[in-house]
Amino acid sequence: MTPALELRALRGATTASANCTEAIDAAVSELMLALMSHNQLQASQVVSITFSVTADLDACFPAAIARRLLACDGVALLDCQQMAVRGDLPRCIRLLAHAWLEAEQTPVHPYLGEASRLRPDRALTEPGHNSVTTPAGAWDPGAGPAGDPADH
Repeated sequence: MTPALELRALRGATTASANCTEAIDAAVSELMLALMSHNQLQASQVVSITFSVTADLDACFPAAIARRLLACDGVALLDCQQMAVRGDLPRCIRLLAHAWLEAEQTPVHPYLGEASRLRPDRALTEPGHNSVTTPAGAWDPGAGPAGDPADH
């Protein structure tokens, strides 16, 4: 019997070390890995992801990075600029994802590195450290989508 699924909203955030494609790619990749692995998600379960970035990040689009990682055109992805608030965390990338999770599954909202200061109760790393541990059997972005390649 297939477990009941519920549409859930998942939040997360991280920071990029600099405003360059390489740093933003590394930050988004780590955030996506944490989101997917800690919530035991496959790309087919993700409905949409909205990324917001602070105004000091303009070197590339986080959604384009996520699309490459998910290897799936069936996920609605969007980028927008975060509202400017004096004293906000610099070089911050936030996400709001909608995904199908098993009804009894507790969602994990990954806040990484410096962004863990925004939600210490949801931090997966200590401030200043951007390496997150992933659970066994974690999502592998290099593996691409599940199923027969002819299906995609």
